[in-house]
Amino acid sequence: MCGIVGYTGPREAGPILIEGLRRLEYRGYDSAGIALVDEEGDLFVEKKAGKLANLTTAIADRTPHAAMGLAHTRWATHGRPNDLNAHPHVDCSGKITVIHNGIIENFRELRDGLEARGHTLESETDTEALAHLVEEAYEGDLADAVRAALRRVEGAYAIVVMHREEAGRLVGARQDVPLVVGLNGEETFIASDVAAILAHTNRVVYLHEGDVADVRPSGVVVTDVHGTVRERPETVVDWSPEVAEKGGYEHFMLKEIHEQPDALRQSLAGRVGRDDRIHVAEIEPLADVLRDVTRIELVACGTASYAALVGASALERWTGLPARVTVGSEFRYSPPPLDGRTLVIAVTQSGETADTIAPTRFAREQGCPIIAVTNTVGSAITREADAVLFLQAGPEIAVAASKTFVTQVTTLVVLAAAIARLRGSLDEPAERELGAALRGLPEAAATTLAWNAPRARDLARRYVNSRGFMFVGRGSTYPAALEGALKLKEISYVHAEGYPAGELKHGPISLLDAECPLVAVATRSSTYDKLISNVMEGRARDARVIAVATEGDPQIERFADDVCWVPDTHEAVSAVLAIIPLQLFAYHTAIARGTDVDQPRNLAKSVTVE
Repeated sequence: MCGIVGYTGPREAGPILIEGLRRLEYRGYDSAGIALVDEEGDLFVEKKAGKLANLTTAIADRTPHAAMGLAHTRWATHGRPNDLNAHPHVDCSGKITVIHNGIIENFRELRDGLEARGHTLESETDTEALAHLVEEAYEGDLADAVRAALRRVEGAYAIVVMHREEAGRLVGARQDVPLVVGLNGEETFIASDVAAILAHTNRVVYLHEGDVADVRPSGVVVTDVHGTVRERPETVVDWSPEVAEKGGYEHFMLKEIHEQPDALRQSLAGRVGRDDRIHVAEIEPLADVLRDVTRIELVACGTASYAALVGASALERWTGLPARVTVGSEFRYSPPPLDGRTLVIAVTQSGETADTIAPTRFAREQGCPIIAVTNTVGSAITREADAVLFLQAGPEIAVAASKTFVTQVTTLVVLAAAIARLRGSLDEPAERELGAALRGLPEAAATTLAWNAPRARDLARRYVNSRGFMFVGRGSTYPAALEGALKLKEISYVHAEGYPAGELKHGPISLLDAECPLVAVATRSSTYDKLISNVMEGRARDARVIAVATEGDPQIERFADDVCWVPDTHEAVSAVLAIIPLQLFAYHTAIARGTDVDQPRNLAKSVTVE
């Protein structure tokens, strides 16, 4: 998500920090900022919305001589992308500066308390509260103050903190968000990504969960939040800066597939509590409207439309209201009955998809309440909506969606549960059962990746010469089949179709033979037995069968030639785990066929024309 760079040492910090931010531009951002402590101990802060060039222009003739500083590129999560919300943030005293990547889940509670105690917070961000917490705890030692502040924080974070009266000292900390320290003799770096610092050193110390790093020019001391020293090994990174931008992966898509556990964790932060209860603050202002709606329309395109199918199913099941998904490009030409009691949910990764924005505006003109689900703060769709749920998935560079699909699914399921709870149609035991499954998804996704990364590569090599593929699912597994087929044809240029398994016998089965494998999403579900019957129909036509199945399934290997296993989870979110082996299979098939994985032909990341 955000980019972090810090430096302390004998050289001019400003140019080093700006170059580090340039190395992180590939991550995506909406604003940038820098803080420096000059030779007299004065603090210099500048931050600008927009491109990094805006920041460099603003500081071009007035960058102070400084041997210590920190810099940041922001991907907005709390607050609009503007100068005020950009990082770094400063405390009331003007001495403490903070940059942050992640989400502080209890920031509203912290902010209210700080303001009640006389602090003035100027931005809309969760980060600013950290600066004031450190200020309250500061008694002459920055590391002690940071540790004390973090003991009051709930959420995911990577932070770097600087005090203008403690020359040469930076303090960093991480919890569920990456942070790395770079060592180079008499200078030390700290960054969110080794890509930012590899031009200067390849000797690094990776921080672990709960680590606090006391960074000085001569090196780093790592403790936990209570001050107990933790030994962390030094690692030599043999990547080039170019490879480092992809986290050591060959392509952005593979990197983003492997980022899905963290993306899920970020997306669910603040929405599912430790008590497994679900809370979506964004829809609270619409509570009366949502209690009064009589039907729900979801509008989306491509991958987002498949995630919307999961959301529609959950909405119908838990609210008892009819919920329908319409492809955005078709919505205006065959519109459903629309009025003030029709809720429209618009789903778009970029927030700029013309085929989704146009029908959303049309629905708004008919008086419909609008909820947008997007990954991009400040995008066009947010200006059309009465409420916005951000995915918090972080930048997605590859054209083919991966982590935005799984976070769209979970965000829509959480939204469905929240609306049902508000309407009194989802009881507490069912809510807690879902909440527990959602909280377990990041770990389950990591397990799925570990089980299937080598497996998918082997399967891709085995099936690379197939004429085409038929993907099938039933009920809750059908959207994953559609998305799996889309991933394969998008990046490998192999023909693939997704169908409800029951539709095979109504035409598509004529394509099945030894050269057209059947890919069955056969995870545990209420329709499992019927799906197996459809798989047997394919086997009878000599089609080889690849199955995605739940760990421990005692019978699937009798019907499938190859099986990709996933952990068990709640049926409502089973698509999140089921899609991961299919993403990996599509990726490795594309590699085997020699296609451009990150920029497949004829496709664009954001489709802004109708």
